[in-house]
Amino acid sequence: MKYLILIQSNAQSLAVWETLSEQQRTDFGLGHLRLDEEMREAGVLVASEGLGDPALATQVSVRDGRTITSDGPYAEVKEHLAGFYLIDVADLGEAVAWAAKAPDAAYTRVEVRPVLDMSTWEI
Repeated sequence: MKYLILIQSNAQSLAVWETLSEQQRTDFGLGHLRLDEEMREAGVLVASEGLGDPALATQVSVRDGRTITSDGPYAEVKEHLAGFYLIDVADLGEAVAWAAKAPDAAYTRVEVRPVLDMSTWEI
């Protein structure tokens, strides 16, 4: 079963980040690289990425057949998705065990969410 481990940026995580030394920040980033490699070696990693600042986002909507875009976040956000790991594991317990290894979990929290299996849906 696939699970998404969501890494959020919010007031709490930003406050913690400000208290970290340069070495701790480096270790934090390296921790993500090591976790990525560990997941890859275990054969559970489907994809993982860090995401750019929401100010760089483009919002897309379609109205009356026209595609409309706007730059930046849709609204002033206090929390945004900073990155994710998409994993394929046996169950929620295994997904939680992987999520607990994310460097962010030591300072704030990460979210684990099941991915909907739409493979049986008919078009």
